[in-house]
Amino acid sequence: MDREFFNQDGINVAKQILGKYLIRKYEGKTIVTKIVETESYMGITDKGAHVYGDKKTERTKPLYLEGGHIYVYLIYGMYYCLNVSANNEGIPECVLIRAVEPITNLDEIAFNRFKKEYAQLTNYQKKNITNGPGKLCMALNINKTLNSKSILGDELYISDFYYEGDNKIYSDSNFEIENGKRINIDYAQEAKDYLWRFFIKNNKHVSVNKNK
Repeated sequence: MDREFFNQDGINVAKQILGKYLIRKYEGKTIVTKIVETESYMGITDKGAHVYGDKKTERTKPLYLEGGHIYVYLIYGMYYCLNVSANNEGIPECVLIRAVEPITNLDEIAFNRFKKEYAQLTNYQKKNITNGPGKLCMALNINKTLNSKSILGDELYISDFYYEGDNKIYSDSNFEIENGKRINIDYAQEAKDYLWRFFIKNNKHVSVNKNK
């Protein structure tokens, strides 16, 4: 994906990155996953957003950067969440990546999550390995060191394709997108009912596979 792609508004970006590959590289390792669930946060008028009321703080600075920057924050003092800024500089919209489907390097993903090889996981662990924002960050070794960096870099990026040996594997757009309410923002008054969560219909790695 290029910079222009992320200069779209947060709703378009959230829909259009579904089915794309989220690729993480570190310590000579490469993990490929497919984005299957996202949420849009639409800036200073969105009561569900960290920047509601134009709250520009040290924490929210990455959201005010041009679309295509990484915003990582901590929830419950334990779990990181991955967001990508959208729209133009100064318009703090973003997309939360809520769930991904593991594609390659399953053992590394399993070790990051459960300290076991993938074959040793229970069916429950396999189902829940990356189906939530905190889970996928743990699985892909995503933390605050990536905060404010470009999603167009080489540590963490979104792509239409990945390489399997010499073969170039392209993303498939042959799926139906469903939408529903965003998760765990009951404090957001009327904004909690906005249908700004988007997910691939019937994908088993989606965190909440129904319209709430």
